[in-house]
Amino acid sequence: MDEVRVVVAHSERATLRVGDVFLKVDADQSRIDVEVEAMALVPVPTPEVLWRQPPVLAIAAVPGTALGRLGEPSTASPAAWAAAGAAIRKLHDAPLPSRPGGAGRDTGELAAELDAECELLVNSGVLPADLVTRNRQVARAALRPWTPAFTHGDLQIVHVFVDNDEVTGIIDWSEAGRGDALYDLATLTLGHEDRLGDLVAGYGTGVDLDVIRAWWSLRSLLVVRWLAGHGFDPFAPGCEVDVLRSRM
Repeated sequence: MDEVRVVVAHSERATLRVGDVFLKVDADQSRIDVEVEAMALVPVPTPEVLWRQPPVLAIAAVPGTALGRLGEPSTASPAAWAAAGAAIRKLHDAPLPSRPGGAGRDTGELAAELDAECELLVNSGVLPADLVTRNRQVARAALRPWTPAFTHGDLQIVHVFVDNDEVTGIIDWSEAGRGDALYDLATLTLGHEDRLGDLVAGYGTGVDLDVIRAWWSLRSLLVVRWLAGHGFDPFAPGCEVDVLRSRM
């Protein structure tokens, strides 16, 4: 009998793997609704939905291996990164979905959250003031008008699978919806700045590298405390705090 492996687990959701089946348990069923709807719409490879019995969604594993992991060098080839860029471009060029996603937050709200979070990071001693101040300056370039695209909304590097330099599946669509295309590109390359050129080679035009760098800083500043409070380590080598340090 296949063993049960915990992929991720915290107070909001958990994902288990049993053989070639992933079981996603989510306290918020609206996230599962978004995921199922998005996978039916997008023009890129996604996992097969096997069954759904709230609060559980069962999906099939996709072939291939993840493009990489945060905190580790990616062993995927430049061609695989370019293929990922081309697939993401197809997604961003697809007809817009009806709902906003994780990459579609109002810039005014983001600016207010950034200010509040930076203050907490410094006052609580989580990060030094100069590191927060510098990245706060960099992050503001992301707070600009943008043209809505169909975005994944949580396009972490472990969510893109490749095999033989082709994208075989993109997983975890619970934050999908209308949003800023550059947020997706920044999320995928977080901690892998050396692969940004390969990704853009496949993606094509319309990429402002300064905005990508701004999203690296903004995303990292906003998640450090959350990660530390949910069993993750943003201070691990190559992870969010190192991303912030690289802007100094």
